[in-house]
Amino acid sequence: MDEKAFWALMDELSRRPGDRNERLEWLRGELLRQPAAAGVEFQAHLEAACESVATGALWRAVSRIEGGLCSDDGFDYFALWLVAQGRGTYEAVLADPDTLADVSEVRTLAGRHLQEWHNDEWPEWEELDYVAQDVFHELTGQEGDGDAFYKALDALQEARAECEEGDETVRATTRGGVPRLVAGAGTPRLDALFPVEARA
Repeated sequence: MDEKAFWALMDELSRRPGDRNERLEWLRGELLRQPAAAGVEFQAHLEAACESVATGALWRAVSRIEGGLCSDDGFDYFALWLVAQGRGTYEAVLADPDTLADVSEVRTLAGRHLQEWHNDEWPEWEELDYVAQDVFHELTGQEGDGDAFYKALDALQEARAECEEGDETVRATTRGGVPRLVAGAGTPRLDALFPVEARA
């Protein structure tokens, strides 16, 4: 599975009707139609896309939306959710985190207390991270043993890293600490939708 095929799946996933469980079942079905190796390649693309989300600007934006409650794990789950919005939204948000204010799923949260958000409404999607592994186990008959999947994934990622050796990418992150919720941090539209005073 190349990058184009990966994003085609994510674009279709973003348009699928139904709740998240139904959409994951659709994705699972698509991956089951392919060789087990495709699931490993899917996971490699997914993790690479999520790594690119780890910027200080996006961490601040997510913390703004979630009222300062975004943990390390929560940010990882946000990255998965963002990838699942499709390539257009993903790339727009990476270029300018304030474009999260244009995402309908984010706009529906504005003006509502966090306690009123349903589980499926949070801009986080942990379960997306497990689909490829589950499919790999089913296709290979190695259910309950994650070693084979992660060994295959590690080997693929190491091979790709060797091919990309020499490319230096520096990502500024704020891992290890929750950023202060301050206005004027480059997200004026998100600031307006999710004012600090209203989240207390």
